[in-house]
Amino acid sequence: MPVKFEALPTEAVRALQRGGPDAYGRKPERKISDGNGVPCRHCMRNVAAGEPYLVLAYRPFPELQPYAETGPIFLHAEECERARCGSEPPEMLAGPDYIVRGYGADDRIVYGTGAVVPTPAIAEKAEALLARDDVAYVHVRSARNNCYQCRIDAA
Repeated sequence: MPVKFEALPTEAVRALQRGGPDAYGRKPERKISDGNGVPCRHCMRNVAAGEPYLVLAYRPFPELQPYAETGPIFLHAEECERARCGSEPPEMLAGPDYIVRGYGADDRIVYGTGAVVPTPAIAEKAEALLARDDVAYVHVRSARNNCYQCRIDAA
């Protein structure tokens, strides 16, 4: 089963880039990138050194519930083009490994699906999880800080 890596929706990102509130109702913080480890969740590339970026609280779930993790993410401060959905890990997943975890149609963690996976094996792990009847989608999160990176769906 092919998979697709999903970037954040443009409409939501544009609202944040225009100063709209984050998941905590706060205005995103504006910073300048040093070019190291600032992955934009919209274009799915790292923010280059000297470019402005936003730090904000993001909740990749439709509503509040006990499993609706909220955490920090980065976005380009200026408009960028949304990454095309593809079957290969995006450029921003440059670390050695990431947490890959399955979620059910009820947006709850499916226990036993989470694992730290080497980056080259993320798509294969996601395919195996998405083949299960109880997994509706997969999240990729930082293995060091648990920050949300992107979502993976069946293609």
